[in-house]
Amino acid sequence: MKIFPSKSKNISDSELVVQYKNTLNLDILGILYSRYMDLVFGVCLKYLKNKDDAQDTVMHIFEKISVALQETNVKDFRPWLYVVTKNYCLMELRNKKHHTISFDDENVFAEKFMESQYEIHPIDKEQHEQNETALKNCIEKLKFQQKESIELFYFKEMTYQQISAKMEVDIKKVKSYIQNAKRNIKICLERSNAI
Repeated sequence: MKIFPSKSKNISDSELVVQYKNTLNLDILGILYSRYMDLVFGVCLKYLKNKDDAQDTVMHIFEKISVALQETNVKDFRPWLYVVTKNYCLMELRNKKHHTISFDDENVFAEKFMESQYEIHPIDKEQHEQNETALKNCIEKLKFQQKESIELFYFKEMTYQQISAKMEVDIKKVKSYIQNAKRNIKICLERSNAI
């Protein structure tokens, strides 16, 4: 059966998965994958922090799922794709030695802050909302300089130099504010059982 893109909107993800597995027709998989490319790109950008790397990874993941789908019984494509994408990105980060499990690692910390910009796996949503609320509460409890510096660094993505100029303090103080803020947030989150 030939699928025309104009008619593909009426075909469910599950049907497209079955048709792909039966035919191994990459056009069918392409129609299915195109529904979630924005989600995949968002997740890749969140973890890899680089637009070009994220775009490349979107294509690598298409190649990966073209094989994985043949060997896997996928009941719900969207959450399965989310998990595949997330795991692929984490593996990339481990391979590049840019990712550690330490809370003090800035990539992990920034990830906790930036996560709400991208769509979240439905299973993780409730836990994510609880964590995000706890994180916001902990940030609010910080001393003014710590709160301002951490918000500028993570939310506004300003450099130490830019923050130093904006706050009119020495760059060493900025680094100290951010380090102390991260430590205080970690303690606060541990008390609230959010990490």
